[in-house]
Amino acid sequence: MIYSLRGRLTVKELGFAVIECAGVGYGCKISYNTAAALGETGSEAVVYTHLYVREDAVELFGFATLQELSCFRLLISVSGVGPKAALSILSDVTPERFAFLVASGDSKSFTKTKGIGAKTAQRIVLELKDKVSSEAISGSIAADADDFGSLPQGTAGSAVTEALEALMVLGYSQGEAAPILGKLDPSLSTQELIKETLRIMTAKNSR
Repeated sequence: MIYSLRGRLTVKELGFAVIECAGVGYGCKISYNTAAALGETGSEAVVYTHLYVREDAVELFGFATLQELSCFRLLISVSGVGPKAALSILSDVTPERFAFLVASGDSKSFTKTKGIGAKTAQRIVLELKDKVSSEAISGSIAADADDFGSLPQGTAGSAVTEALEALMVLGYSQGEAAPILGKLDPSLSTQELIKETLRIMTAKNSR
């Protein structure tokens, strides 16, 4: 399995990049967001990858962040959503926005992506939201507040709760996300809370 690539960026186009590692150029299909995150041609680049294998083709997909890779894998697990559609969605929305749309049940926003109809959008929300139990999350927030350094009072149904659900959609555990959310300003919007939590997690992991 190819987990990631680090090397010289030799080609960068919308939807495609080539990274040369030890003399071998690996072609990756990428989202527009990843294309924007990569540096100029000739610079060093790192992408996290997913190798997609089917009967008639083997395709490598590259992502600038682990969060985007996680979203891609969630999307292709939905019936009727292939890698091309998943990449199109992730070209239109950031991982934070994607998680928020799923957690909030906003299927309509996914239809703004070309090729994603209403039925497919509804399946994305229904199948992925089932992976996170809102009831279980809301109930356990109150039960575990003391253990997590206490989340703000009255968080059930709030931006904090929505941010926690969205982060869990991205693959983080409640134990990882809740302590950080509990220290942030609860008046921030859901997307701001998600973004700040991811920033803090990334900073911790890079130490």
